[in-house]
Amino acid sequence: MSDTMPAPLLSKGPESPAIGTARMPAAAMAEVGLLRQGMEAFACRVMAAREAKQTLDLQYYSWRPDMTGSLLAREVLAAADRGVSVRILLDDMYALGRERVLAAMESHPRIAVRLFNSTRWRLFGRAGLMLEILFGGWHLNRRMHNKAWIADSRLAIVGGRNLGNEYFNAKSSEVTFRDLDLTLAGPPAGATRGIFEQYWHSALSRPAGKASATVAAPGALDRLRQELERLSAQPDAQRYMTEMERTARQETACNSRLHLPARDVRVVADPPAKARRRLIRRRRPGLNFVAPAIANAIRGAKRELLLISPYFVPGRAAIAMLEGLVRRGVQLAVVTNSLAATDVVAVHGGYSRYRRRLIRAGIRLYELKPSGDKAASILGSRGASLHTKAFMIDGERSFVGSFNFDPRSAGLNTEMGAFVECPEVARQIGEEFNRLASPEASWAVSLEGGKLTWRGQDENGQALTLNHEPDASLRRRVLAGLVRWLPLESQL
Repeated sequence: MSDTMPAPLLSKGPESPAIGTARMPAAAMAEVGLLRQGMEAFACRVMAAREAKQTLDLQYYSWRPDMTGSLLAREVLAAADRGVSVRILLDDMYALGRERVLAAMESHPRIAVRLFNSTRWRLFGRAGLMLEILFGGWHLNRRMHNKAWIADSRLAIVGGRNLGNEYFNAKSSEVTFRDLDLTLAGPPAGATRGIFEQYWHSALSRPAGKASATVAAPGALDRLRQELERLSAQPDAQRYMTEMERTARQETACNSRLHLPARDVRVVADPPAKARRRLIRRRRPGLNFVAPAIANAIRGAKRELLLISPYFVPGRAAIAMLEGLVRRGVQLAVVTNSLAATDVVAVHGGYSRYRRRLIRAGIRLYELKPSGDKAASILGSRGASLHTKAFMIDGERSFVGSFNFDPRSAGLNTEMGAFVECPEVARQIGEEFNRLASPEASWAVSLEGGKLTWRGQDENGQALTLNHEPDASLRRRVLAGLVRWLPLESQL
């Protein structure tokens, strides 16, 4: 949310709904659950696919071809085999290079695959994407960042998780992402499917076969089935699925949700046309965006705002808004990634530009350590990186979604999420914030004698104070420092 953000974010008018909002009957009820653990989130998707009877609609920025991605693909194929109509909508950025697999999936009579905002120079992969952008295809810099798993318009899972090992506590190396999803049953699930329909029928969504000109070879679907079965028989996959079955039998947010009036749950999304160049500057009438809805919700805070965002680049306009909240007496705190934990070093460079001003305003800052996620990974990941996009207001109102507090989410990518008016959900998000902000998990950043100071605990629980970016390599510090001074904020 930089000063280059779309003008509606700064509007002072009444909060306008994004495309997912629907009027709910006064007596309609919804069910909501907060998915905090990766295994729980994976199990919920598997069970939703297994219980689907008519439709399974999946909308994702990234679906990785790793162990969990393959296991989920196997479940989707099984659903289609028993008669469920499956639609898969993927952002084209991470579909590049996977044309043959997508063609094999689409050759199933009950599976349709579309790609959003696809490049035409697919022959050259990601290099072709960048070349196409350089030669005038600037709209390709705008991506579909939405995440939704929808079964029968009955159950929807929305939030920050893509589909892949690092999102489901199943990464055997590098990083596990700490993330949140919401399960929504009842009318909000129907609203989520309404969002999917708008994206599916958008002019920017093209059938995978037409987008890539790749046709499935004879027997491609059978070979894909065999490959997925082979992968599912691997010891790691067997171990993971055994744990999934155990989790599915427990009382979790997936099978033991909170009941509340449907009017207290509002699913929001940017219109798919946001991915067209100059749409936001033109401010076409009738189109609403997620960023203004979030800004209006935050402005309404009276006592407390707890914000979790992995990529936090507020910009001058949003900084002024947050400073105004503090002046009104709102207790405001932010958890984001440390330089050592982030998976996008350039974004940390943009964030560091505002760090001192945030602290001087009275905003508490916490930066997650790369060892800050103590949740057990099934396959033993080495470190943690924050990927949660959520906030809690006054112990009553919450938001969970795909929206990062940065210029890219506000002005370039399409985003979605859900507002929930429920003290129990707010309590759970506050609990997650406190866990992330604890000295064991994060560094508390302050200014002492005009110098940035990081306070936390070492592995033995001993208090530790540092005057430099903790655990960050020289290469990371140099890159972040370079980005800090370059005019790249609108792209972060």
